[in-house]
Amino acid sequence: MSEIKKNEISGKVRDAGVVGAGGAGFPTHVKLSAQAEIVIVNAAECEPLLKTDQQLAARYPELLIKGLTLTMESTGAQKGIIALKAKYKDAIAALEPYIRNKDNIGISIMPDIYPAGDEVITIWLTTGRRVPPGGIPLNIGVVVNNVQTLINVAKAVDGIPVTTRTLTVTGAVKNPITVTVPIGTSIRDVLKLAGGGSVDLSYINGGPMMGALITDLSVPVTKTTGGLIALPNNHMLIQRKRMTVDNILRIAKTVCEQCSFCTELCPRHMIGHELSPHRLIRAVNYKNIGDPLLVTSALTCSECGVCEAYACPVGISPLRVNIALKAELRAKGIKYQGELGKEDPMAKHRLIPSARLMDRLRLRPWYKEAPLSLDIYEPDEVVLKLQQHIGAPAVPAVKVGDLVSVGQLIGEIPEGALGAKVHASIEGTVTQITPQAITIRNGGAAK
Repeated sequence: MSEIKKNEISGKVRDAGVVGAGGAGFPTHVKLSAQAEIVIVNAAECEPLLKTDQQLAARYPELLIKGLTLTMESTGAQKGIIALKAKYKDAIAALEPYIRNKDNIGISIMPDIYPAGDEVITIWLTTGRRVPPGGIPLNIGVVVNNVQTLINVAKAVDGIPVTTRTLTVTGAVKNPITVTVPIGTSIRDVLKLAGGGSVDLSYINGGPMMGALITDLSVPVTKTTGGLIALPNNHMLIQRKRMTVDNILRIAKTVCEQCSFCTELCPRHMIGHELSPHRLIRAVNYKNIGDPLLVTSALTCSECGVCEAYACPVGISPLRVNIALKAELRAKGIKYQGELGKEDPMAKHRLIPSARLMDRLRLRPWYKEAPLSLDIYEPDEVVLKLQQHIGAPAVPAVKVGDLVSVGQLIGEIPEGALGAKVHASIEGTVTQITPQAITIRNGGAAK
């Protein structure tokens, strides 16, 4: 394929505002501009309760394969791997007819473990390659995208920008469901689509392990909103996510017995990264005394939560300590400089079975079907954040009072910056513009 064609694919993806839908929102056009040997579809969806990617793969297999093929063409990759679990039978059955005659695309069945969806672990399980600590998949010739991202890539090449987000709404709601809503819809409105819940609930944006506690239901859905989980206020996950870093550090200083379970079960440590949560806890307890390289290894933490939610027998959260360390180190411009070590020979035997994690997190009562709805909700108002991605916030391309249509560009990438475009998700009038967001009120057609 010519460079013109490759540039055309990444250009259309850039124009459509596609970002990584399964993580921090890295602008996808940048990945498509790189050179790679392998493209992996991360369809592991290993966070308990979430179902979006497996449902989208089963419902839109043609779009997923199209997005994968386009990404392979754009990056020059010779091999495509769809990484999912055997229990996603509907997705496998839907995809197989589309790859039957493709020698360069195949399905890789991963074990039903956590965190199979961590892209570093996904790569290791499917290819045997290991991403170096502090590195990225491209360092070893791999590009990883999740299901919803690649479906958006397929649409982008047809000129359709990203204006909706599909997410699972589950847990202690009346009717668990997977819905598609315009980006900018409030979390409160999304909850209503699942019948709402009782007044004694708290909510997690994303999965139970890596998701963040929602403190304001008026916040909008973004391109990276991974899911919405409702749990009782007294649930262990809610209580843990409410703990302050000061409390966690105080607990660590008094009860950490240096058993090293957190390190032995740390997925990144098992594949050869220096990251050792128990040693980081010890270093912090003694004012960061020790090997400076050890302290900076906190930067390689994937924040999967295994250390706090599964490994620690006394309720310490090395994860939160690592997050605090990462913020401090990044503020000082410090980077990790360590090398990739040896893989733990017991690594694949120490990965956590999903069923066991579900029981440990006490989520079994909330494990319910959340069927995919094909309806697209139409809210009265949307609040579109100008930064739904890694990089610089978008610059408003409209003004208050403008009439806009669905898919119209309202936020542009700043000149020379890493970023992503933002598009109107409903038809209506721009009613407010702040440095953080653009608000559109439903009603009125763009001229």
